[in-house]
Amino acid sequence: MPRIFVSGSVAYDRIMSFPGLFKDHFLADKLHNINVSFQIDSLVQHFGGTAGNIAYNLAFLGEKPTILANTGKDFSSYAEHLAKNGISSESLQPIEEMFTSVAHIVTDRGDNQIAAFYMGAGEKPYGKDFGVEKGDIVIVGAGNIVDMEMLPSVAKKAGATFFFDPGQAIPALSPEVLRSGMENSSALFVNDYELAMILQKTGWDESEIAARVSVLLVTVGKEGSRVITKDGEIRVPAVPAKEVKDPTGAGDAYRAGYIKGFKAGKNPEECAKLASAVAVYAVESLGTQDHLFTIEELKKRYQSAYKEALEI
Repeated sequence: MPRIFVSGSVAYDRIMSFPGLFKDHFLADKLHNINVSFQIDSLVQHFGGTAGNIAYNLAFLGEKPTILANTGKDFSSYAEHLAKNGISSESLQPIEEMFTSVAHIVTDRGDNQIAAFYMGAGEKPYGKDFGVEKGDIVIVGAGNIVDMEMLPSVAKKAGATFFFDPGQAIPALSPEVLRSGMENSSALFVNDYELAMILQKTGWDESEIAARVSVLLVTVGKEGSRVITKDGEIRVPAVPAKEVKDPTGAGDAYRAGYIKGFKAGKNPEECAKLASAVAVYAVESLGTQDHLFTIEELKKRYQSAYKEALEI
């Protein structure tokens, strides 16, 4: 059976809530010299990071993903969380002299966000030999830039299937690395804003990307996703949320669902439907690794949304 390798960041998400609006505290004529402090009314720490989030959702889909990422000296509580959810920490590389990556996010009552990301142990490339082989599946997610440059070629050389998910790292990646990462990938995952950045940086248009990747997947929030191949485009509607609590992490859940569908031999449209069914659980929960679902619950949700049975 093919193994699934997930690269990218593993991080703590420290989410703070500001009861006012940021815009009320920025002076238009002083933006060149900002010195503002916001008094927050809540702080919650969640487990996050691109690789951690994807692996978390894959575990609920019955998979045992291998995470390719670094961790720091403060990782013990995250390791316990992973173990509780059936995810091994054995592949993670500890960097004892550094802290685990952490995202500090302040959200105002208008859902505007100010964030700062500390790379910590993620600054260093992943150094373990993970032994990818022909037939394995690798998703190259946003994380260490050296890893993102190297892993697509490692996967290609081994004859593994690989997906490219540059996400938040797009501004830091050169046009050459973006083009190389997309070339011959089984899917490129982006949201509509990230796609616009890639088009600008590479000089390619959508058709040129579609000619180089097996599937271009563009998520467009509550409108669902666009599934673009050399043969054309299919629109896949999102699964309706019972209540939207926090969209953070929905993209990572989507990727996990798509990978599960791909491994099960489904076509791109079916994979995208499964991806959307998984993503809705993340939208309905605060934090990126706090939602729960069973395969049976997922099948019912899928059936309700798409009027067809889910076989996985």
